[in-house]
Amino acid sequence: MNPIKFVAAALVVAGLLALLYGGFSYTKDTTAVKLGPLELSVQEKERVNVPVWAGVGALLIGGLLFAFGARKP
Repeated sequence: MNPIKFVAAALVVAGLLALLYGGFSYTKDTTAVKLGPLELSVQEKERVNVPVWAGVGALLIGGLLFAFGARKP
């Protein structure tokens, strides 16, 4: 598999995931209070939204790379 087809496949998969899920979430550990040796930490759940246009754009670019990227003159 040449590198162009690999990048095209990755873009298509990323575009589909962006359209299906709309984003991703992760957990961030932060220190809330620190009193000498005592430390209280808090886990905050953060969400990153992926715009629809980015998912559609990744699908289109991946499809175009599949169609035209591997052609040799």
